[in-house]
Amino acid sequence: MEKINIIIDNKSLQVEKGQTVLKAARAAGIEIPTLCYYELDGVKLENRPGGCRICVVEIEGRKNLAPACATEVAEGMVIHTCSLRVVNARRTVLELILSDHPADCLICPKNGKCELQSLAQRLGVREIPFQGEQSTYRKDLSPAIIRDVDKCVMCRRCETVCNVWQTVGALSAVNRGFQAVVAPAFEQDLVKSPCTYCGQCIMACPVGALSEVDQTRQVITAISDPKKTVVVQTAPAVRVALGEEFGMEPGSIVTGQMAAALRRIGFDYIFDTDFAADLTIMEEGTELLTRIDKFTKGDKNVKLPILTSCCPGWVNFFETNYPDMLDVPSTAKSPQQMFGAVAKNYLTTKLGIKREDMVVVSIMPCVAKKFESQRDEFKENGNPDVDYSLTTRELAELIRQFNIDFKTLPIEDFDNPLGESTGAGVIFGATGGVIEAATRTAYELFTGKKLEKVDFTELRGLEGVREATVDFNGTPIKIGIAHGLSNARQLLDEVKNGNSGFHAIEVMACPGGCIGGAGQPFHHGNFDIIRKRQEAIYREDAGKPIRKSHENPYIQALYKEWLGTPCGEISHHLLHTHYFDKSKHIEIEG
Repeated sequence: MEKINIIIDNKSLQVEKGQTVLKAARAAGIEIPTLCYYELDGVKLENRPGGCRICVVEIEGRKNLAPACATEVAEGMVIHTCSLRVVNARRTVLELILSDHPADCLICPKNGKCELQSLAQRLGVREIPFQGEQSTYRKDLSPAIIRDVDKCVMCRRCETVCNVWQTVGALSAVNRGFQAVVAPAFEQDLVKSPCTYCGQCIMACPVGALSEVDQTRQVITAISDPKKTVVVQTAPAVRVALGEEFGMEPGSIVTGQMAAALRRIGFDYIFDTDFAADLTIMEEGTELLTRIDKFTKGDKNVKLPILTSCCPGWVNFFETNYPDMLDVPSTAKSPQQMFGAVAKNYLTTKLGIKREDMVVVSIMPCVAKKFESQRDEFKENGNPDVDYSLTTRELAELIRQFNIDFKTLPIEDFDNPLGESTGAGVIFGATGGVIEAATRTAYELFTGKKLEKVDFTELRGLEGVREATVDFNGTPIKIGIAHGLSNARQLLDEVKNGNSGFHAIEVMACPGGCIGGAGQPFHHGNFDIIRKRQEAIYREDAGKPIRKSHENPYIQALYKEWLGTPCGEISHHLLHTHYFDKSKHIEIEG
């Protein structure tokens, strides 16, 4: 790249031509405050509208102050990032934003992690000189996401994430002036929009305008009820991120401490969703092999590639955008829902209790799991398989409420029989992990030979779209992987147009997969955090004594005692689902 010479705060620098002032300053260790700017380097996502004017700088020879996030450097440019004029302008802009912002910080879901709050502290704003009417809007309450538009600062980060990274198109700027806001088309509710509930808008939002539906109060109520048996399951990605909420380094593995914390909160049984991930592989892997077998025998009606079905944001996406392809994805339920079905139909009989007296709680890195648990097809006579789905952040809040010193907790194990898992179950938390876990089992079932090398590193990585061909003892199996719904759309369009040569495609809606889920601790655009979580996932896998799902003795026992065979009559009824055409559910009120 061509280099040019500039001066920032009396520092002479050589920087890349075409770079923004903001990036040039940060590379030199000079921090410029921002609000509307949002970057996620690992997925090449950048929002730089220059709208909030918090990042303004003074450039010699230029009459007006310039937004650093949207102004490119030029040869000989002399920049001042903290002149008196700049500081006064930033404070004035911030005071104007605050003048139309609710002052309910004590009960705001973003309290303590709000970027607007941090800016006010950093710039020393202690009073708001501009008084007047505040704009007010109705709250939008969906099954998973709350939109409190009174708090919206029109940074439009959510719009960028929704439209560019996810290509969902549920959010955009509407109205003008004092009534301007980011909302679905015609200011409809999220439930009447193409929203997938992936929640990446929550991760991008700098304030409390977007948040997950908090279910911690309902969980505490259930635990307090002596008539209820409350069981909890924890997803693979939670154990490599939860520690961040308590000051630990990203990528710290806290599996044992998490189990200990859940016992102290008062759950009756603590299980691992990794067990259900192993169960998912048995069902989804069998489904894959069945389709491949039919295809190799000349069946022209077989649907390939098979698409993974573990991610509810992804399921919502293809139900809305590809309703003519609903017979292509695997019918296997997600691990969360498989666990719920097993707990409510198998564990209840082992414990001698009624289905309605068991409460199943999930700890998930995901916001869309809240919506998934409430889908009607996952209920029996109105009783859901999974009653409540909490995010990693909500679990952290519960741990704080119960005054648990997380860092000093002993390492404890999950309960059995639904707590034992393999390394294959763990890697479900990272992009490429589901298909790698399936490949470990499918290889041995397909070839009848022992797989000596279980690490399919060709399936790993953080590129948005990846391709790999795995040799099944002379039979090439072509696999596609995508994380982020824009990348999924690319692969699905190829399938729809008949240009895909894949046998299987794995899709996860969030950056990096579940490790970058919208229910995880806020990474504030720092993709290195997601990378460290991914590394931890594979460390956990490598340390497991069993690393193939079909070798899990508790899974084997479950089939022998209750389920019968993978994709058999019982498992098909309890562990599989069907999909719906949601392309016409978007309504416009008259």
